[in-house]
This record gives sequence, C-alpha cells and structure tokens, in this order.
Amino acid sequence: MLKRIATIMVVVLSLVLNSCSVSAASGLQSHIDSTDGYEFLYPNGWVPVKVNNGPDVVYHDLIETRENVSVVISPVQDGKTLTELGTPSEVGYKLSKNAIAPPGSGREAELINAEQREKGTKTYYLLEYAVKLPTQERHNFASVAISRGKLFTLNVSTSEARAEKMKQQFQTVVDSFSVY
Repeated sequence: MLKRIATIMVVVLSLVLNSCSVSAASGLQSHIDSTDGYEFLYPNGWVPVKVNNGPDVVYHDLIETRENVSVVISPVQDGKTLTELGTPSEVGYKLSKNAIAPPGSGREAELINAEQREKGTKTYYLLEYAVKLPTQERHNFASVAISRGKLFTLNVSTSEARAEKMKQQFQTVVDSFSVY
C-alpha cells in the first residue's frame, strides 16, 4: 500500500514539475482583452501598472522596472486601413514624431527597422526604435495594427544596455500581438 502511494506521488510530482518546466521554458504569460479585442504575451514576473489617461494596459518587470510593455488604442481617421496610412517605414516615422518623441519632449527616436506581416486577414507593422532621452538611451519594439476603426500599438521598451539580451524575447512578445 505504501509503495502504491509512493508511486502515485512520483507520477503526480513528475506531471507537476513537467508542466512547470514547460511554462518556465517559454517564459511568457498571456494577456487577453476581449472587450477591446486584442491579446499578447508578456514575460513572467511582470506586473500590471495602473496608468491614468494613458495606455490601455501597462506591465513592467519587478526587477528591471524600466522594462515595460503597453498597448495604446487610438481612433483612425475615416476608417482607413494600415496600408492606407502608409508603408511600415512611413507609419514608423510618423509614430516616432507624434508619439515616441514628439516636439518639445526632449526625446529623439530613430527608426531602426520596419516590416510588414500578415496574420490571417490583419496587417501588422513591426517596428524597432533607438530612443534617446535626456538621461538615458532606450530601445523599443512595437507592433501596429488596425481593427474596427482603431489603431492598436503594442510597445515593448528596455534600456539600450539590455536591448541585445532581451531582443529575442521582446520580438516574441511583439510577434504575439493580435487584434480582432
């Protein structure tokens, strides 16, 4: 009887440990906003931050508190599609000048990379920026899409010093962004 209980405990423990290692290997959790119609993955250990009059959602790392992911939702003029707003480079440039480093902000943003991807029936622009602030240099990865007359922008940001280390994981976060 004792041997049977021990065997059952070993099986249960191995199942629990196996499921933990699978989620730890991916290192990401899911955020789903079915009201606004978007979802994305974000790193384990990141916590939500309440922001008034700002992004729809923000998460940041508990240890590296300057690392964060956010989603901003904006209206789109005249129901335009993403491609009607411009190419990935054009939209990336406009975002850099209007949102990331607007005039008078003391910030500068350089668009490093801009590409287009299709997921199902949706078009996404994937953007990468080097951002200079008065006291630090940052690196941003973004995904932009339009759904139901709204522009959705997911942005993941880190210090320039950690950008190379975090790049693969942050690109996974950006690639996971989906609007519906």
